[in-house]
Amino acid sequence: MDLFEYQGKQYFARFGIPVSPGGVADTVDQAVTESDRVGYPVVVKAQVQVGGRGKAGGIKLARSADEVREHATNILGMDIRGHTVRRVWIERASDISREYYASFTLDRGARLHLGMVSARGGVEIEQVAAEDPGAIARLHINPVHGLADADARSLVENAQLDREAHAGAVDILKKLYRCFVEGDADLVEINPLVLTPDGRVHALDAKVSLDNNAEFRHPEWAEYRATEVLDEREQLARSKGLQYIGLTGSVGIIANGAGLAMSTLDVVNQVGGSPANFLDIGGGADASVMANALEVINTDPNVRSILINIFGGITRGEEVANGIVQALEHVQIKSPMVIRIDGTNAEEGRAILEAHKSDQLISQPTMLSAAAKTVELANLAEVRR
Repeated sequence: MDLFEYQGKQYFARFGIPVSPGGVADTVDQAVTESDRVGYPVVVKAQVQVGGRGKAGGIKLARSADEVREHATNILGMDIRGHTVRRVWIERASDISREYYASFTLDRGARLHLGMVSARGGVEIEQVAAEDPGAIARLHINPVHGLADADARSLVENAQLDREAHAGAVDILKKLYRCFVEGDADLVEINPLVLTPDGRVHALDAKVSLDNNAEFRHPEWAEYRATEVLDEREQLARSKGLQYIGLTGSVGIIANGAGLAMSTLDVVNQVGGSPANFLDIGGGADASVMANALEVINTDPNVRSILINIFGGITRGEEVANGIVQALEHVQIKSPMVIRIDGTNAEEGRAILEAHKSDQLISQPTMLSAAAKTVELANLAEVRR
């Protein structure tokens, strides 16, 4: 679950991470009231879960109530890359000497926590990684041992942050790591982490993704759920208990397991396609689960083909194949499906699919061949439109 910036800053504040004073507003009048309370000058910031707010005109400096009213009027209701602005964050403007980057996340491949710090803040970290990988200091952290003071100092020094920022940055890294672990987050990111002319270091932005699996420990997260912005596909998926994230491509994806689903997205991209979604059906792949997944995929008008990628573990291959065949009796699929089954009783599963093969149901033996065939079908359907 991704938080809005203002929620992320409120989350940071619980762990003592310094943030700029501010307040949230749903209307122009509320924006003026919050600005008067915070004190001028202020920054009016669109609250959307997408990058590029500044370039789109969603972040504006205001030195008076009249300017706040003008900017809030323009920003509220604005469309930023398909996201409608329904709320703004009013924040006391900060003097900035330098901008840095800091984050903690989980490196699943290494099975360790990963801390990253860079002296090149204020831009997308992917851009920094592509242009100058050496500009990012990285540190793997054993979750059993946690982040020691020496580890935090090492990150700051290796990132070559300005000397006057060291003490403040080390303090914030320790608190940010606590937020990551004790706050049950998948990602905590500050970009930019700023150094002010008087030597203070604080978070000027906040990106927080919470681990849904820990929600049972956090009844207070209900308030975040209430503010989530979901499209129709995501709302339908949630009502059916599916892990679904809508994307903008043409290849619908169904997989059993988050890791396999992510790998499937990568392979589709690798062979020149564009995923329409992330959909993890979990450990079950029976007829009802598969029918629900296909129904959700069916609601996306951009989908031109569907890739079903299943690894049979506890759920055996023939059960998966039977589930797919039975699901097709309940859902009228608009797009051709390519199915790859591997793992336990995969051969039996493929035999069942072979008996039902058609132009709409195609079986492939490997993930790469299945992805290539699905992308080929998506491109062919696009040409025929």
